[in-house]
Amino acid sequence: MSEPAYTTHLPGGQHWSLRLRRGTTMRLTAHEPDTNVGLLMYNPENLLERLNLPDTLKCQHTFKLTRGNCLYSDMGRIFASIIEDDLGWHDSVGGNLHARHMIDKGWQPVSFQAALNDRTQTGHDSFLIELAKYGLGARDLAANLNLFSKVVADDDGNLSYVAGHCQAGASVTLRFEMDTLVALHTCPHPLDPAAEYPRRGVDIALGEAAPVAADDVCLNHCEENARGFENNRLYYLGAA
Repeated sequence: MSEPAYTTHLPGGQHWSLRLRRGTTMRLTAHEPDTNVGLLMYNPENLLERLNLPDTLKCQHTFKLTRGNCLYSDMGRIFASIIEDDLGWHDSVGGNLHARHMIDKGWQPVSFQAALNDRTQTGHDSFLIELAKYGLGARDLAANLNLFSKVVADDDGNLSYVAGHCQAGASVTLRFEMDTLVALHTCPHPLDPAAEYPRRGVDIALGEAAPVAADDVCLNHCEENARGFENNRLYYLGAA
């Protein structure tokens, strides 16, 4: 990864979006332990094409995502590849924080009128705010990835959140294989057991990726990924 062309900090409980060009990298670095970053992706040229986590997991035969894995659209193309990862596990099934979760946890709702940017936001509402900027709404929400978080399943299929999985300074780097509209938030994971609404931010660094080499870890992770990269090549040849 090149030296960052742009850096910023997104505080906990906030949201952000940007159209990123293919060949761009985005490194996210946890500012506090147990940071969570909710992530959605869309094709800015065709907003009907979006991140499809079920296909992402199925085609790579995995429950978790880490270095070497790719993030697929519902058209069989690759939005982004995970090229660096300090954690080894990012949650693909935990979903998004809703208002009902805050009530169940006893987290005190705080409105914008009462606290401005220190309000207690949900991941669900954060995504809706960002998507509205592009003419999208609730019907356009898809299953989101939770970067930095770990959720495991027991033998009966019950899910549990692993506290302490993410430490301050842990980072993950995505390389974008397509032009991608990225929406993310730093709201808590819905299974986070914190007694009070946690505010854990993330540092964002954007840079330029080196060309994908023949021995690339994501390209060669599995046969499905090789096909995904070929689908991308075909798309940009205009023959999709």
